[in-house]
Amino acid sequence: MFPIHITLKKVLGHAVLISAVFAVLGFTPVGHKSAGTVELNASSRSFEQGIHKIKHIIIIMQENRSFDSYFGTFPGADGIPMKNGVPTVAVPDPRTGKMVKPYHDRNDRNFGGPHNAIDASADIDGGKMDGFVKMASTKNAGLLRAKAKFYNPNLTYEAHPDVMGYHNGEDIPNYWAYAKDFVLQDHMFEPIASWSFPSHLFMVSAWSANTKVPSDPMSCVSKLDPRNRTAKDPTPFAWTDITYLLHKRGISWIYYLDQGAKLDKDDIVPARPRKDVDWLVVPKIWNVLPGFVDVHQDKQMSNVEPLKNFLKAAKAGTLPSVCWIVPNGHDSEHPTALVSTGQSYVTNLINAIMRSPDWNSTAIFLTWDDWGGFYDHVVPPKVDELGYGIRVPGIVISPYAKKGYIDHQTLSFDAYLKFIEDDFLGGQRLDPKTDGRPDSRPDVRENERILGNLLHDFDFSQSPRPPMVLPVHPKTDLIK
Repeated sequence: MFPIHITLKKVLGHAVLISAVFAVLGFTPVGHKSAGTVELNASSRSFEQGIHKIKHIIIIMQENRSFDSYFGTFPGADGIPMKNGVPTVAVPDPRTGKMVKPYHDRNDRNFGGPHNAIDASADIDGGKMDGFVKMASTKNAGLLRAKAKFYNPNLTYEAHPDVMGYHNGEDIPNYWAYAKDFVLQDHMFEPIASWSFPSHLFMVSAWSANTKVPSDPMSCVSKLDPRNRTAKDPTPFAWTDITYLLHKRGISWIYYLDQGAKLDKDDIVPARPRKDVDWLVVPKIWNVLPGFVDVHQDKQMSNVEPLKNFLKAAKAGTLPSVCWIVPNGHDSEHPTALVSTGQSYVTNLINAIMRSPDWNSTAIFLTWDDWGGFYDHVVPPKVDELGYGIRVPGIVISPYAKKGYIDHQTLSFDAYLKFIEDDFLGGQRLDPKTDGRPDSRPDVRENERILGNLLHDFDFSQSPRPPMVLPVHPKTDLIK
């Protein structure tokens, strides 16, 4: 039982009412609070109703960065363990027999490491969090060597892998500015211990699965590495995604694709940035909604739109209630795409929102879909056979976001769906028992006891904060 705050005593005015609040609502400590100060649980009516000031939820999904690789030295965050500025953690390099510590990597172009399901398991290594260099060295050595020689013929493989490298505020100043002025989430975990494709499935449906019988939601089984769309099987995802509930309630949604969709069978982001159709459109592994049966049944495929429509809607003040923004390879920060290019792309999107008539009623959730092989020191919690996966950065930007707040709650992308459901769907979950479209999912991820609530990142009692428009191409210390 936590001590009740004195201001709440004044409001309630009677010990009986105080006891009733404890019994019915409960209290929970959140983020950085002074001793003895607590916040009402989200079940408090006034706290809960504040969410409806948000009329537009925008999820910006970037690619392949761990929390430590971007915010490992961010003040106050659960970052890379250090003493006197020197990392106190290290992982073994099987090639040399030496231990490798995290280091400041100023390179704009990173290579990362392998990041499939088997790599997540090896990197985590039963909680030791020490497999990163091993997997990059043994499994990915040839690819890393080829990339290194392509980008710099004088660069030897001994300089790689770079999975222990991290960036700081001088390298990615805009990302750090958003984190300092709004909310940084330092325990945001990929919802699945796997790679980009199943992570994107989770982003819109809270599940990753294979469908045994075409179009039969009850034939789906959990899968760390599920089947993707093909020409012969264009809609293999029969379980329910969040757009089914949004459409059912008449809530507008759009899935924006950066410069359109990839139409051929090659789903892999190229290792070398090429200014052709492969690099400048969204690959199918990130463009998952067209593969969901219910999207076609509801005749909602027209809601998958090019990004230029988002920019028009932001300028006109006609943003949908819910939208996702998925990058192309060039803008994605997926190795080997430039970090600076991705930051500029995201800054342009956020500036457009901040200049929009819709800014005062918007919440932006910025994250990265998986860890990309980069080091992170925090052991992911286990909630079921699929996740959680390795920690990734998460930032909340909104006129109602708390200022300079670090959220230490345990989160995953399931929290985004939970927020959407609480804001627009009356708390309805992707629950086969109640959502009107049963599927065979083993659990309701939004209801996991360990999952935090994004409401705690907002202060709906404050006046809407003014926009913070940043330079699209800021000065950085990155080396190209």
